[in-house]
Amino acid sequence: MKQVFYSFIFVCTFMLNLSAQSLPLASPFDLGFDSGRLQQADAVIQKAIDQKDIPGAVLLITRHNKIAYRKAYGYKEILPQKIKMKTDDVFDLASLTKPLATATSAMILIDRGQLRLLDKVKDFFPEFIPWQEDSGQSKEDIRIIHLMTHTSGLPPYAPVEKLKEKYGSPEPDSLLSYIATVKRHHAPGAYFKYSCLNFITLQRIIEKISGQSLKEFATHNIFEPLKMEHTKIDPQGLFAQQCVPTQIQKDNKPLTGIVHDPLARVMMGCISGNAGLFSNADDMALFAAMMLNNGSWNGQRILSPAAVAAATRIPNGFEEFGRGLGWDLNSAYSSNQGDLFSDKTFGHTGYTGTSLIIDPEREIVVILLTNRVHPYDKGHVVRLRSLVANIVAGAVIN
Repeated sequence: MKQVFYSFIFVCTFMLNLSAQSLPLASPFDLGFDSGRLQQADAVIQKAIDQKDIPGAVLLITRHNKIAYRKAYGYKEILPQKIKMKTDDVFDLASLTKPLATATSAMILIDRGQLRLLDKVKDFFPEFIPWQEDSGQSKEDIRIIHLMTHTSGLPPYAPVEKLKEKYGSPEPDSLLSYIATVKRHHAPGAYFKYSCLNFITLQRIIEKISGQSLKEFATHNIFEPLKMEHTKIDPQGLFAQQCVPTQIQKDNKPLTGIVHDPLARVMMGCISGNAGLFSNADDMALFAAMMLNNGSWNGQRILSPAAVAAATRIPNGFEEFGRGLGWDLNSAYSSNQGDLFSDKTFGHTGYTGTSLIIDPEREIVVILLTNRVHPYDKGHVVRLRSLVANIVAGAVIN
């Protein structure tokens, strides 16, 4: 009788997890962690809150595609009122849009034979000029691989207010025309220069090939199959109001469910390849499980194993830059990985205070979501990310 009862409880728990579309829970010990060491993350996150580096945070840690640790800290909002953070709160992921939405969409098209890394950008946009020497004697085309590794030579950003004054807002086509002819900083493949313009350009290529907006393509081909039900580009209505607020604006109200990044918000109409994705920790864990499972999760294949491998390693000839195809491996931007994870680790961060780390060697995922830009864009998380990463890696005992 007891066996029947416990089987019933297991089935109910399984169905609850299935409906919530979260990874299953397991004890830290069963997943090879020292739980006491893992809990040291609480103190360093609380210290960051006490020092007003961040208002609040959500930490989610998985191993072997099971949740070992999930906790909320502090506040999702402190102005105009204080609201406690919850583990299922939805964050503006900022530049995590680049790998989770834009780069993954591009890799899907590569899998389908509709795109290749050596394709020239001008093949899709003839007005897109090549890099050339000041003398004009030497020219070199920018290719897809340069966009995805931030080695294109495009400037890091664009003058939003000047473009708005000149073209109006939103004006995605005008922004793309600006990117197509703006002066390149260096020859493609010569240097690493992190640029939002790379992924706005990549977005438009994805849209041109697929005939869909990035929002439609990523939703239908990534988020819906994975049942990432709290993940949206440009959220609307009630869902938007449930998001974690970011920076207070001139009207003394914080942005809530509206992308913080100015280029994405002002020029791109909130659907942009560089920023604009909103999600929560549990949904991000589903995405990470797909990456750790060679591109497939819960019977849904998003990427081929070959595409996952290609995206998460540094391409031949690009070793000095430390970037994969949309992912950061060991560039100057990878300090969120800390000091102790394996050399196979990849991840990304977002300006709003978000971070994702995936160590395929140990099958560990660390998701740290903070709202450091709330209320006045004065928070700090660079050191905190590294400290948390070191605690998690150091808590592994087998």
